[in-house]
Amino acid sequence: MWARALAGIVAGFLLAAAATGWVAWLPPGPWQNALVPSLIAFIPLWMLAALWAFSFRSALRAWLLLGGCAAAGFAVLGLLRLAGAVQ
Repeated sequence: MWARALAGIVAGFLLAAAATGWVAWLPPGPWQNALVPSLIAFIPLWMLAALWAFSFRSALRAWLLLGGCAAAGFAVLGLLRLAGAVQ
């Protein structure tokens, strides 16, 4: 149980950060215009990711899926930045 809670806190934080980056970068216009809404969305997203960790049967699955989703989110953000699709 503690390992799943830690997965939700740590990996869920990273997943929420990646999702917040999506919220800030994907709307049209400069990302500074979407900064406040994305920061407001961060806490509920982190809470949802932390709760999602308890839906897995094992802590390993929670770590792998939450961490994998966070890594994929950051990878897509990096690719968007390299491609010049975001400002």
